[in-house]
Amino acid sequence: MNYLENLNPQQYQAVTAGEGSVLVLAGPGSGKTRVLTQRIAYLIKEMGVPAYNILAVTFTNKAAREMQDRIEDLLGESIQGNMWLGTFHAVCARILRREASLLPFGHNYVIMDADDQVTLIKQIIKELNLDDKIFRPNSVHNEISNAKNNLLFPQDMPRSNYREETVFRVYERYQQALEKSNAVDFDDLLLWCWKLLKDNPDIRDRYSRRFRHILVDEFQDTNTAQYQLLKLLVGQKGNIFVVGDEDQSIYRWRGADYHNIQLFEKDYPNCTKILLEQNYRSTQNVLNVARSVIDHNPNRTQKNLFSDRGSGDKIVYYEAEDDRMEARYVVETISKLIENGNARGGDFAVLYRTNAQSRLLEDAFLYRGMSYRLVGAQRFYGRREVKDMIAYLRLAYNPRDEISLARVINIPPRGIGEKSFQNLRMAALESGKASGEVLLDLGKYGPESVFWPDMGRGALPLADFGARLLEWSSDPLISGGITMLLDKIIADTRYQDYLKADGDDELDRWGNVEELRKMAFEYEDRGLADFLQNLALVSDQDTLTNNTDVPTLMTLHAVKGLEFNRVFIIGLDDGLLPHNRSFDDPEEMAEERRLFYVGLTRARNHITLVRAQQRMAFGVPDITIPSRFLTYIPEELIIRENESSKESRRSSRSYNSGSRWESTPSWASTFRSGAPSASQSMSKNSNGEVRQIFSPQDNVNHPLWGEGTILESKIEDGEEVVQVQFKSSGIKKLIVSLSKLKKVV
Repeated sequence: MNYLENLNPQQYQAVTAGEGSVLVLAGPGSGKTRVLTQRIAYLIKEMGVPAYNILAVTFTNKAAREMQDRIEDLLGESIQGNMWLGTFHAVCARILRREASLLPFGHNYVIMDADDQVTLIKQIIKELNLDDKIFRPNSVHNEISNAKNNLLFPQDMPRSNYREETVFRVYERYQQALEKSNAVDFDDLLLWCWKLLKDNPDIRDRYSRRFRHILVDEFQDTNTAQYQLLKLLVGQKGNIFVVGDEDQSIYRWRGADYHNIQLFEKDYPNCTKILLEQNYRSTQNVLNVARSVIDHNPNRTQKNLFSDRGSGDKIVYYEAEDDRMEARYVVETISKLIENGNARGGDFAVLYRTNAQSRLLEDAFLYRGMSYRLVGAQRFYGRREVKDMIAYLRLAYNPRDEISLARVINIPPRGIGEKSFQNLRMAALESGKASGEVLLDLGKYGPESVFWPDMGRGALPLADFGARLLEWSSDPLISGGITMLLDKIIADTRYQDYLKADGDDELDRWGNVEELRKMAFEYEDRGLADFLQNLALVSDQDTLTNNTDVPTLMTLHAVKGLEFNRVFIIGLDDGLLPHNRSFDDPEEMAEERRLFYVGLTRARNHITLVRAQQRMAFGVPDITIPSRFLTYIPEELIIRENESSKESRRSSRSYNSGSRWESTPSWASTFRSGAPSASQSMSKNSNGEVRQIFSPQDNVNHPLWGEGTILESKIEDGEEVVQVQFKSSGIKKLIVSLSKLKKVV
């Protein structure tokens, strides 16, 4: 039991808990992965539970791999092939392939990636003659995804108005298209698995008996479908061990619901609840700043995070003149620390709220001649040549795959134009077959095929392609190894010649194809089905490496689960962080706080918070307001870096000609010191309660934007917020206590 010796008392309690339900609320950096892995080792070594009877669920493939490695190190033996360990989607995909005979698709189904899903919805919107400006494909896709995550099939959808009725029609047509293609999307994996287990008690009981113990990581990120799936799999035995933190729930926009933690306590009233509060990652000052933010959220379990790593440095705050200066400050600060030998490139993460904020950062890095890593740029699996090869492999595995066929039917060009493809699709529709099945028939029988007369001048190239597909999908090639099949496809299609003829970046693009081939080789012993499934379910984080030695740029959403020595968080303006979409919704505002909290707690040693006094919006400078989140942070935890002290930056005018590096008022003085403005003093009554001092139609004056009229005034998040129609600059949304807005009598 030596592996238990390094656990703190709370970790030890979690790892050695007996049977039943256990809820572990693990603060950031508190060793939840250690607890999960050692819990599994404890179940096997001390409680005598066979690995065969354990199911562990994670949210990324990367986390699953790391967990497996740790468990095998603890046990001194392999668990592969015995224990089920993977993401929700991977586990469901495995169950669905096993039980495909009870489902409306075959065991060799393919998983549509996000791009394929939107492409299919675009096609359906066009077929239904809908206005894609009103029914935007991405928006409709999100509505369908939300419905599936809430366990709604098309027939279960509400249809009380025109939009709901239309989304129902698209959803219905979309599902029909998936079934025809022998395909599913990500959400289907959960939806169909839930339905399978719900409607088939014998199958549900079989899996429930198999998985005597179920462990779940990142439980706060589960959605309705995932939670209900877990309940079905747990059954009556109640051996479920979940680890989560409602303070780190940041995926509400894709269905995650931290209320599942509260629901867990209700559904399992006798559960053992354990708090992990000792942080092993960050200094105490980092934790204190993070806590000052998250303590403003309601409906949470209070956690008093503490660290043995000392108080550490105070948090640095910097206010730039504009967004270009903001980016420049970050890059030059990083550069100076590296040049002085105080840090390595890999120590740094620069975090932001929206992807668009990366552009100026990239410009600044390029201007400085520094390398960087951008997370969230075009994924390897999203590159054109990689998607082409994957589509070919998917088509060989499942010739009914309409989306893959549409992608590669004339790539490289083989004389199959739009008219020929439409003839193929029409013949398929009339015969009740998939287009790929008609293509195979043409390839097998040639002019003797019943479909030949309907193909017109495209009959010969279609039949030739069908003959190729017939060979690729044959058992000798499918079972002979993925690389052999891939090499055969590349040779038959002359794909490398196609890349050469297509442009100057042929070497890079061919390099991507070769990289895919290397990945395929690693799956030789697992087969094409596993390879394609892994490609479909891979996430951005799965492709991140830990050995990079350059700064990483990424959104606050993407940084979940990572840690860095030095963290910059930029864009701390109201409307950006928190995002303006959260202003009218307390739940959304709470999510924004959690997002900021997650960003803060990625730092081991240093945090720098940065904002810009103005940002360019459609070519016009827009004055910003400091983020309300800054007011949460105790002044004694912050040091301000003065712009005027940066001589080197002030002298480098070529980067941003005409800019002035001037000392600007700190946020601390803006919010905490000095005499309050009239609006600040008037916004609270004698009891300290916020009251509205402005009403619609009030005439007002602002020191920057001049005269205006109040359109709306309301209390949001403990502040009076107004919308003002200014004569010179249009409509602005302002926080009264910060705006120096004056009423004109």
